[in-house]
Amino acid sequence: MTERTLVLLKPDAVSRGLTGEIIGRVERKAGWVITALELRTLDRDTLATHYAEHVGRPFYEGLVEFMSSGPSVVLVVEGERVIEGMRALAGPTDPIAAPPGTIRGDFGTVVRENLIHASDSEKSAERELEIFFPGRYGRD
Repeated sequence: MTERTLVLLKPDAVSRGLTGEIIGRVERKAGWVITALELRTLDRDTLATHYAEHVGRPFYEGLVEFMSSGPSVVLVVEGERVIEGMRALAGPTDPIAAPPGTIRGDFGTVVRENLIHASDSEKSAERELEIFFPGRYGRD
């Protein structure tokens, strides 16, 4: 089943010069296509909407501060089982637990600054795409 997902290359990926490597890994997956790509410094309003489920948690303010600290690359990736596949390619949030060959396993250093976000379900992907690309990726 062809799907669409949001991927964020976070400020640490950009500042460490890893965007080309990460984008290359996405492009090399057979059948996956990047259909949008923008470099943006994310504002607090966008991040508050994106991370709404984390409001009030101890890590929330630090997360928003980190995510607004520099530019991120915002991508839309489409392809067969791309939601599940991008999550597998990213690897677990904890870079120590992330296996070699995953983005976090190969390049991650700490849990909070974990290089990449990928939508975790079709419902999340739809919601997140609307946040970052309003009106552009409605239901087909």
